[in-house]
Amino acid sequence: MSKLSSFSLRGRKALVAIKDERDASIVRRQFERLGIDSTAWAPGQAIDFAPDVTLIDDELLPLEAPFLGRCPVIALLGTETPSRLKLVFDLDPASFLVKPLRSAGIYAAVVMAFERNERTNDLKQQILKLEQRLRSRRIVLAAVLQVMHSHALAEPAAFALIRRAAMEQRKTIEELSAEIAAKGIPPRTATNTL
Repeated sequence: MSKLSSFSLRGRKALVAIKDERDASIVRRQFERLGIDSTAWAPGQAIDFAPDVTLIDDELLPLEAPFLGRCPVIALLGTETPSRLKLVFDLDPASFLVKPLRSAGIYAAVVMAFERNERTNDLKQQILKLEQRLRSRRIVLAAVLQVMHSHALAEPAAFALIRRAAMEQRKTIEELSAEIAAKGIPPRTATNTL
């Protein structure tokens, strides 16, 4: 299934926690125009769906809610005091709107929230992959040392042998290195069978 574009809002679900009725009605009207299904929420209420985006009024902070962190948050800012901004930062908002709200800017805030959330998730995945590769470097080093000792090769030649064998076996260097380190099996390549 292809992922939705950040600009495609029709059919998305929003959880709206706004204290002021005037601001809430502006958001409802704009969401209706954009095709976003919105549900009003007050702290303490249970929700029976997974929102795609959440709008949270800074007047409701601090806030403990189980859905926070699962979808992008748009903070509604009424005051710019340091203590209020600290509470907003704790939400890790993907976007924000300044109160009193107007219909102008809501679309941009929602699109920016979805796009920032997508980019943040992509970066988190990259970090996880890099951390995994970093952890596996010890295994690669152990395999290189084992090949160096067993075949009397210099470090660059031992690594090149492991890399070539990994490519021929359609494995990552880390996977082949783990096999070498665990089983003591030297790498075999079509051009060099040691």
